[in-house]
Amino acid sequence: MKKIEAIIKRDKLSFVRRGLADAGFTALTTYEVTGRGKQSAPISIPGATTIYADPLPKQKIDIIVKDDELERALEVIIAKARTGEIGDGKIFISDILDVVRIRDGIRGNKTI
Repeated sequence: MKKIEAIIKRDKLSFVRRGLADAGFTALTTYEVTGRGKQSAPISIPGATTIYADPLPKQKIDIIVKDDELERALEVIIAKARTGEIGDGKIFISDILDVVRIRDGIRGNKTI
């Protein structure tokens, strides 16, 4: 199993969530987060110097997938979140050793 952590622009969340659901990935967790990579957002204030907002508002999506579903989930996230501009985000992938469903104690791939 793999854990996908995607940091994306806030306005792309609904597109990514719908795309994942349409592809069969209905279980996910989302968070409102702030951060930045190499970009900073300029904010102009009338009569003042341009300032830069830092950190920037983003959305984080966590999703656990079976190993053989990883590439399909990544394709969906990239297709739905990409604008081609700086700040589109990053995707982090980690191995998951095990998952336990609290309700019934079932473990492993059957839980996702």
